[in-house]
Amino acid sequence: MKITKLVLLSALFVAMRLASRAAEPIHALLITGGGTHDYAHQKTILTEGISARANVEWKIIFEDDIIKGDIKKYELPIYKDPHWAKGFDVVVHDECFGQVTNVDFINGIAKEHFDGVGAVVLHCSIHAYRLGQTDEWRKVMGVSSYRHEKLRPFEVENLKPEHPVMKGFPTTWKDFPDELYVIAKLWPDCVPLAQGKGITNVDNVCVWVNTYGKGRTFGTTLGHGNDTVESDTYLDLVTRGLLWSCNKLDDDGKPKAGYGPAKSK
Repeated sequence: MKITKLVLLSALFVAMRLASRAAEPIHALLITGGGTHDYAHQKTILTEGISARANVEWKIIFEDDIIKGDIKKYELPIYKDPHWAKGFDVVVHDECFGQVTNVDFINGIAKEHFDGVGAVVLHCSIHAYRLGQTDEWRKVMGVSSYRHEKLRPFEVENLKPEHPVMKGFPTTWKDFPDELYVIAKLWPDCVPLAQGKGITNVDNVCVWVNTYGKGRTFGTTLGHGNDTVESDTYLDLVTRGLLWSCNKLDDDGKPKAGYGPAKSK
């Protein structure tokens, strides 16, 4: 009887291990570019850094080298497909096409997230499409912003250390020289997670989560320079945010079973 129980427990343990190993990787799309920032290097920093922390496979869209004309007005061809995010669990937006005003184009970007594809919005993507006469991209993000303060180091205050995305983030973190974005509006479903002190002593939310239709969004205005983007604190934060956006983050701020880095599986 004891031997039978031992065999059953052993078989159960092996099955659980195999199930964990067999988890399908998170399929992530990184859309980046638009000049202004070192996207050529940051796309590698982000994808390699996140995949070292979670079970994520990537496709990268980066077209700065082939763009002709005014880069800020460039409409990425991928977005012209009404089902542009098909096959992806989450899209990381790290783009800076701030003068695109085509309402149908912008609304087409938003619709895939409304229908349930997770979103991660980083730094200049908060200012992408900001001149468009539609609020749908702003609703995806959960914030509206149209300007930022000058480049400088500043402290980031953790507002919700109990939130899974903020587990492990310091009580306060001194960011490298970065741009604190001025937040003009928080949309109703936005949950602020961290804030930075502005040059006029006005606090601005700089990390948050949001829901939009069936989709979940993690956002941060942090990430101007490579020093910030390649820091462990930033990469840990963005990884947790990505996992949260596709419901693969547990309550302790860890990847759910099967979604941790390869070395832990």
